[in-house]
Parts: sequence; C-alpha cells; structure tokens
Amino acid sequence: MDIKDEWLKLQNAKRIVVKAGTCTLTHQTGNLNLSNMEQLVRQLADIKNRGCEVLLVTSAAVGAGMGRLNIKERPVKISDRQALAAVGQGILMHIYEKLFSEYGIVAAQVLLTKDDFADRQRYLNARTTMRRILEYGAVPIINENDTVTFDQIKFGDNDTLSAMVAGLVDADLLVLLSDIDGLYTDDPNKNKQAELIPVVKEITPETESLAGEAISLFGSGGMKTKIAAANIAVSRGIAMVLTDGSRNDSLKFLDRNENKHENTGYPVGTLFLPKHNSMGSRKGWLAFGTRPAGTVIIDEGASEAICKKGKSLLPGGVLKIEKSFQRGEVVDIRFGTDTIARGIINFGSDDAEQIIGKHSREIDNILGPGYDKEIIHADNISLLK
Repeated sequence: MDIKDEWLKLQNAKRIVVKAGTCTLTHQTGNLNLSNMEQLVRQLADIKNRGCEVLLVTSAAVGAGMGRLNIKERPVKISDRQALAAVGQGILMHIYEKLFSEYGIVAAQVLLTKDDFADRQRYLNARTTMRRILEYGAVPIINENDTVTFDQIKFGDNDTLSAMVAGLVDADLLVLLSDIDGLYTDDPNKNKQAELIPVVKEITPETESLAGEAISLFGSGGMKTKIAAANIAVSRGIAMVLTDGSRNDSLKFLDRNENKHENTGYPVGTLFLPKHNSMGSRKGWLAFGTRPAGTVIIDEGASEAICKKGKSLLPGGVLKIEKSFQRGEVVDIRFGTDTIARGIINFGSDDAEQIIGKHSREIDNILGPGYDKEIIHADNISLLK
C-alpha cells in the first residue's frame, strides 16, 4: 500500500461531508472563534468552487449559547443544554450565513435527530431533501436538533451524526476537524514519542484501544467517538480523514496535497480507508441508523450461516428472544455476548417464542399457514462484525 497514493485518491472526491467540532469553532471561553470559522468557510467555498458538493456538520450551538450567557461549565441536565442550544443555534447560523454569503454561497440550515434516521420514511425524506439542497447549489449546515432531543433520540456527539449524514447522502469522503492532528500511537500530550498514524487500513480492536478518554470542556466527543464514526463511514464505503481543524490549510490535501506533516511528508491527519465490500445504502441504514426493538440470540451454526455464508436466519438457529417487538421491527442478532448483526424480523415476539428451535416446516402447524419460513431473511440482515 502506497500511503501517498491513498491520500492522493481523495482529490477525486466529489461529495464531501466536513464536520467541525466545538474545539475548532469556539475559544475556551465558549465564545465562537470567528477566525477559525472564517478560514473554514473560505476553504469550503474554495472546494465548492472546484465543482465539489460540500456539506458541513457543525457543533458549537451549546457552546455558543454558553458564551453568550456567560456560563463557564457545560451543564449536565439535558434541559439546560437544550435551552443553551436554542440561544446558540441562531448565533451560529447567523455567522455562517454571513461568511458564506461573502463568497456568493447560500447556507441551508438542517437540524436532525436520531429519529430522522431510525424511521425509514423520515430517513428517505431527509435523503431526498438533502440532495435537493445540493442540487440548488446551497451548502447544508447540519446540526443535531439539541433543543428538542432527549436521551432516546439524541446522537450525543456530532462525530456520529456526521458519519450518518455521509451515509445518508452517499458521500465520497468524510472529514472530521478536531483539536488533534489525527490518530496517534499513544497520547501525544503525555508521550512525546507518540507517532501520527497516516493511514488506517482496517479498524481493529487494537485501533480502538488507541482511543483515550479525553473530552473537552465544551465538546461532547473524544477519540472513541471519532473511531466509531470512522467505522460507520468505512463500512459504507466512505473514506474518512481526521485532522486538526485549527489549521488554515486543514483541507488542503483535497487540492494540491500541500498540507504535509513535518516529520513524515504525508498530509497532516489520519486517513481511514473504506472497506471494499461495503454495505449498500439500505443495509447501512439498517446497521447504523435504526434503534432495535429487541434481541434474537442465536447458536453457533446460525452465526456461521449468517456471517460466513450470507444465509437467512431460520427458527432452528434461535436460542432465545429478548424484549417484546412487532413483526417488521428491527432487532439485534446476538451470538454469545457479541451483537453480530441487525435485521428486520418477520415475526412478532409472541409468535417467535413459539417457533424458536423448530424446523421451518413446522411453522404452519404451530402458527397456521401464510407465515414466512425465515425468522429474518438474508436481504434484511446487516452484519456488524
């Protein structure tokens, strides 16, 4: 693998989602960092002028509200954060509209919740609307709808939201702008010998172990959420770059590859390569956008049939049903302690309880004629492992 070639491929990206974190957009006081916002918008405008489609997922609504109201510590209560977001979101969009208009670009505000992804119809509506915004030539400015979200429907961090948006619009590239150059072999703040990792070919448990626990005062994510976002993106066949958003050339790798790390000669940042056997749009939604209503626990034979052979899940391979759900709802599929897949089930929990461990030909005798022979059809199973 030639690392330079992998970075150069990114210059072919046509639809790009950029996420700017709170640390990039605000000062430590919580007030907006106008200098960083100006240079970010300038870079996005330049990318758009080259013929690319650009979407911006922005943090900092809560931080902007904190700064305006002179609140020094991020509140714990969701209702307090919702109130601050209501104050800060208008401030944030006012600045973006002003900055983008200087380059003749229209900004379109889009506020999303997890329910917009979990519900299939709302997901498709959001997908259509987002594409229409791009066709109009506007730049979608996307944030979580913090003012109305609560625990069950909140993303909790815009790293995850940006990865979901990238999948929603079938982006070619996701860029996370943070307060660190990229993924390091160790915490660079504690270990001066830590090295920047220029390319991650595959996200492994070892990769995940490199994530620390650090969360900023005004932000909600850390390196763990960024690696989780990378996993969502690369599973959908979308490359992801993690880089420092405070640099005035943080997106330069998309142009002439001028942004080089002083020690390696590679662009500053970490590139997560997309999987070759990526999920399609529907299975990507099923894997990462839905909220499971229950769990189906399966045996080893069923696990092998699903994961290695791409087979449907039959009643004989099911050991146990957890929680109550309806036919057509999404459930997790678990083998042992690992959730290996997610699927749309053909039976409600009451009916499923009666046929687990049985042969498919026994279904008619137990439940009557007209039922499916599979607990979950292969077309409705999305692998997570």
